[in-house]
Amino acid sequence: MRSYRRRLLLLPALLCVLASLAARPADGKGTPGDNDTGTDGDAVLSAQVVQLYADAARATQRYEAGRLEAEAQRARAQRIEALLERERKEIGVLREDLGRIARAQYRTSGGMPLTAQIILAKSPEQLMRGQHVFSQTNLAVGNAIEKSRRAEKRLATDEAKAATAWQTLEKRNAALAELKKGIEQKLEQARWQLQGQAEASVAAGSCSGAVRLDQPKTDFTSEWVAPVESYELSAGFGSGGLRWANRHTGQDFAVPIGTPVRAVGDGRVVKVSCGGAFGMEIVLRHADGYYTQYAHLAAVAVDQGERVDTGQWIGQSGTTGNSTGPHLHFETRVTAQMGSAVDPVPWLAARGVPLG
Repeated sequence: MRSYRRRLLLLPALLCVLASLAARPADGKGTPGDNDTGTDGDAVLSAQVVQLYADAARATQRYEAGRLEAEAQRARAQRIEALLERERKEIGVLREDLGRIARAQYRTSGGMPLTAQIILAKSPEQLMRGQHVFSQTNLAVGNAIEKSRRAEKRLATDEAKAATAWQTLEKRNAALAELKKGIEQKLEQARWQLQGQAEASVAAGSCSGAVRLDQPKTDFTSEWVAPVESYELSAGFGSGGLRWANRHTGQDFAVPIGTPVRAVGDGRVVKVSCGGAFGMEIVLRHADGYYTQYAHLAAVAVDQGERVDTGQWIGQSGTTGNSTGPHLHFETRVTAQMGSAVDPVPWLAARGVPLG
């Protein structure tokens, strides 16, 4: 992310900022204060959720790498199993060969052992023939037995390798499953703790102040981005439902509690509110005169009057206010006030951010 621009303010601009700070309402909408980072508990918990998301991302990479290795291990084990099957067939053929040799030996000797035939030979020629048959038979039998022994030994070795390969695969899969389970449990617990704190702020009608998030340094090449990095689209602009008095005024992004919410473009924070139907919300004004709203948050990471850059984390998603589940409600408006919303999907698409 680009390093956030810290512009030097001239005296007129400073006076405007001071005037806007003095004009902030005291009912909790955009709460200023000396503590710019919120309570220590809020900061710690928000940072914990962000850290767990980062840990989850790294663990996911390890999980995927392990899964690919497990697939490779499975393929190796399957190749060994195929080799074992060929070796078993080869041993079966060798045993059949031994049987054929034994049967042939019996037939050529007329049922009489070769040694006896040699002893009872009536002529040198018969003796030589007996010795030759005896030698050839012994050689064939010896070769067949040796090949069978080697094949059986190789089979035993490969069976041990196959068993080890499958055991390694099972251990790897078990470790991956345990890793994933542990991350999911920690993250789920931290998410709902964060949501609980957010609901307390909304019930009190006052935000505790910005919780500064240690976000990664990413250099965006585009002027506009989606409000969350990974998402599923849910309720769209203009859709009907019992939750809305008329029609849905924004685009919902289904994301887990604690997901970092990004400024879709450069702008200034004109509203931070912690009460009402939208729960915890932020409204930004952009250079082109449009406004964007980010609602149902679990934490805010900016204060009213602050400048933000494209992609900067401004809060974390939640389910505060009139919400039936974790998601980000995103609006594009002509003014800062509700009732002036336009469809955000084509608005973002026109700025090079297609949603899908």
